[in-house]
Amino acid sequence: MNRGCGQLVSHSVSRVAYLWNPDNSATADILEDLRKAAPLFHMTIVSLAARTVVDFDRVFAQMSSDPPDAVLMTSDPAHQGHMPAIIDFLLNNRIPGLFQTREHVVAGGLMSYGVSFSDLFRMGALYTDKILRGTNPGDLPIAQPVTFEFVINLKTAKAIGLEIPATIIARADEVIE
Repeated sequence: MNRGCGQLVSHSVSRVAYLWNPDNSATADILEDLRKAAPLFHMTIVSLAARTVVDFDRVFAQMSSDPPDAVLMTSDPAHQGHMPAIIDFLLNNRIPGLFQTREHVVAGGLMSYGVSFSDLFRMGALYTDKILRGTNPGDLPIAQPVTFEFVINLKTAKAIGLEIPATIIARADEVIE
């Protein structure tokens, strides 16, 4: 991607940075899966481990000196307080950011794909109702998310000089303009 031009350009992705917390075993597992899958798509994964504010300064410096083609975010609780700074950094450096929650796209991230929180809350309310009506919680089936949302922020795409193909936009559950 030509980050210096003022017009929208297409973007091929070969180096994806994964911002993760090494203290979270779930994000470590995702990193391992990404490393296994990346060669199948002719991509490489750049590990960006961050636990603290100092770590974010180092990660931002690393991305400034050697920008990835895109950044994949986790929803790690330790990162949530840093999300405004992360989104600002990505926007200012014209790096596409992929998030797990719609809220981060509303806040300026490029796109997200993740569970529908409204669906999860609705499911939780149904379980709560059953429990309050006397159902033993142990008798309730384990439920998994069934609704996932794909959200794109076209304002962010334009700001970072990225053209999203119409076929991708058509697949989105929500498009922010």
